[in-house]
Order: sequence, then structure tokens, then C-alpha cells
Amino acid sequence: MSYISIILLAIALSIDACVVSFSYGLAFTENRFKNAIRLAACTGLFQGLMPVIGYYLTGFVKSFIEPYAGFIVFAIFTYLGVKFIKEAFEKEKEKQLCIDLKCLLLVGIATSIDAFSAGISLSLFGNRILKPAILIGVVTFINSLLGFGLGGKLKKFPTDPNEKAMIFFQCLENCQKQASFSSAQLLSL
Repeated sequence: MSYISIILLAIALSIDACVVSFSYGLAFTENRFKNAIRLAACTGLFQGLMPVIGYYLTGFVKSFIEPYAGFIVFAIFTYLGVKFIKEAFEKEKEKQLCIDLKCLLLVGIATSIDAFSAGISLSLFGNRILKPAILIGVVTFINSLLGFGLGGKLKKFPTDPNEKAMIFFQCLENCQKQASFSSAQLLSL
């Protein structure tokens, strides 16, 4: 498996953790750095461990499922895809976020179920697990930190419609200035 494939897989698997971290970034105002590191470390650790667990558990039952490997991988990813589409259309109840050890462990497990199935897929197709597991964990750690930070930044974004309109028109004005400046430069050539 090439590094590009592994990195793309790692980015895809880290999206759940990034989204969860984003919501935590929106919710928490105190101990932001500490909470961001704890959350990123937990999600990164679980995202790195779950493919290894899936990989080696598959080895125990490989002789039973190897003839059906393609179908099993298809079924796992179809299930996950349908689940994500279903969740996208469901209205969620507002939940209180916590950051204690129990919650972090649950978040780590919940965001890494797809990494578990990726480990199964890697095993069924004869790939090694060490490089992918490490890269998945590191990429998830980084994306989790980015999600937490972005959540904190967007929390400060204005919510008043007049302020949003003002920002929009200022952006348009700046774009117009850039365009006219570029046109003037082109005409002087």
C-alpha cells in the first residue's frame, strides 16, 4: 500500500474525530489547550489501535472468511456509508459534552469503529499494519487538534445578521479592489 493511499485513508478515517473535536472546540472555553491535547491524544490513540485490533482479529478467523473477503469488505463499508447518510438526515438531540476519562474513552471508541473495519480490510487484502496504524493515529491527532481549534475560532464569528452582511460586503469590496488593481497592472503592461 503506497504512502499516498495510507494518508488518504488516514484523512478519511480522521474526519469523525475532527468533527467531534470541532464540536468540543465550540463548547469548551476553559482549559482549551489541555482539553484539545487530551481529546486529540485519545482519538489519535484509538484510531491507531483499532486498525491493529481489526487486523489481528481477522487473522484468527481468516480461513473462515477469506473466500468472502471482497463481499465482507463491501458489506462493512456499505453499512458504514448507509449509517453516515442516515445520521446526516436525523435530527439530533442537544447533548451535554464532557471531557472526563470515561467520555474520552467513549469518544475514542465511537470515532474509531470505521478504523477497526479498515484494519479488517487491510488484513483481508494482505497489507501490513504498522505504517498505516501509525499514520492513521498521527493524522487523526493533527486533524483533531485542527478541528478543536477551528471550533474555537468559529465560535467568535458574529451571529448578528447585520454583522454577517457587513463582513460579506467588506469581502466583496476587497475582491473588487483586488480585481481592479490586477486589471490596472495588466493594462500598464
